[in-house]
Parts: sequence; structure tokens; C-alpha cells
Amino acid sequence: MTFSELKKIVAQGEGLQIEFKRKTTYPDKIMREVVAFANSKGGKLIIGVDDDGTIAGLKHALEDEFVMKEALSKYCKPAIQYEMAKVLVSPNRFVLVFSIPQSEIKPVFLIYNFKTGLGRAYIRVADKSIQASREMRNILKGMNNGKDTYLQYGENEQKLMRYLGNNEKIDLPTYAQIAGIEIKQASEVLVKMTLAGVLKILPDDSGDTFIANGF
Repeated sequence: MTFSELKKIVAQGEGLQIEFKRKTTYPDKIMREVVAFANSKGGKLIIGVDDDGTIAGLKHALEDEFVMKEALSKYCKPAIQYEMAKVLVSPNRFVLVFSIPQSEIKPVFLIYNFKTGLGRAYIRVADKSIQASREMRNILKGMNNGKDTYLQYGENEQKLMRYLGNNEKIDLPTYAQIAGIEIKQASEVLVKMTLAGVLKILPDDSGDTFIANGF
């Protein structure tokens, strides 16, 4: 990648597939962006650029490169593929560009407990990386097999679609209440209907909502 190509990417600003980081001071937090890219549509993590798009570069790029590569091999489960470009932006200063493809196996987790292997999944929403809900994780998992999802369109599904006929969106607690079913069962219905293409999930930090697909 050339400096000119880098400037064109940076000029787009942070967004769904672009994230700037000034340094690699907190690699575990930076890995949230990597995991979110892998669970979404992929993206570029650019190290050495300020949030406002100033291309400052890294004075000790080799150290930052080492920190990032160690973090990539340590924190992501399953392991992800990536490509790295080192771009000279001024004498003795470089920017590191990590290109993260969309993972073929989802969800990818950020490991936070190495004894138990427990982790959290993140997804990309606009220019933020947010923690994936249980429903979002199950949707990502269901997308792995590439098979069509078939529904039994029963009373609970009918109640859901009648509600969406009069309301723009619905959340999990509301659906469980109007259908008169347990949260777990309501979650399963929402996930299946999303995988079947009937619904679309709108992830959010404050709680996911669902809309009828096509709206």
C-alpha cells in the first residue's frame, strides 16, 4: 500500500469497515475491533492514525507490529486470517494497516479468560464495535451452515407478525410478553425468523430490536 492509497482510505473516516488507533497501548481493547470486523463484513484497522484522521505515524513501528501480531494470535477464537501493510508516512515513521476479512466461521470471540477459554463476541455497527447479544451470536452461528431455515408458522409467529404490522420494530421482552411465552422460547423464534429472512436484527448497545425484512 502506498502513502497516497493510505490517505484516500483515511479520508473516508472511521465507519463500518475502518477503525483508527493512535497506538497499541491496550491491545486487548483493540482486539474488539478486530473481532467485530471478523464477525461483520471485514475491515481495516489502521494503527498510527488519530481519531480525527491525522496521520501521525508510529515511531517504533516494529514494537507495535509485534504487539499486534501477538494479540492477534492470543485473543481471537477461532483464529482469524489477516494481512498487514506497513506504510512509510514520514522519515522513520510508519502506519500499520491490518486488513481483517469476514470470518468463515462465526461467531469469533475475544478471549478474556485464558483458563476457561471464555470470551465475548463483538460486531460492527456503524463506526462502533458492540458486544453481540445471545440472539446475535446464535444468528451468526446459524449462518455458518449455509442451509435454508424453514419455519413452522404457528400462533407465536402470527402474533409477532401482527405486532409488526402495526409497529415499526419489536424487542425480545416485548415479544415474549405479547406472545405469552418464556424469554428463551421467544429468543429462539426471533433467531429462526431472522435466519429464515423474515426478520432483520438491528443490534444496539441498549438492546437489539427486530423489524420485518424489507422495511
